[in-house]
Amino acid sequence: QAQLVESGGGSVQAGGSLRLSCTTSGFAYFGGFRNCMGWFRQAPGNEREGVAVISTPDIRTDYADSAKGRFTVSQNAAENTVYLQMNSLKPEDSAMYYCAARLGCSWLGFDQEKYNYWGQGTQVTVSS
Repeated sequence: QAQLVESGGGSVQAGGSLRLSCTTSGFAYFGGFRNCMGWFRQAPGNEREGVAVISTPDIRTDYADSAKGRFTVSQNAAENTVYLQMNSLKPEDSAMYYCAARLGCSWLGFDQEKYNYWGQGTQVTVSS
């Protein structure tokens, strides 16, 4: 069945970097149709929010204001993997990070109801 597996989370000090990975299996995310992969995060007591999104195969990206200039989303179709490079991390970036796939997407966006498959999440903790 369709599966998304995140990895790369951990604990870092403020100003540090992490690279999250989201590996897909069980469905043809990189199969040639226009699909989107979003990165979301949820901190305790907060609603889940979108961080970054990338489309394939045209590789367009969009970011939440909180991520612009610090985070970069990319992909490696040969490895069935989407990445989120996070630099200049701040304590407020601490959250569980999830990737989610939206099949047949016609526009980039963070409408969570439109996403078909979700990973289990990877924890990011940034200390001051």
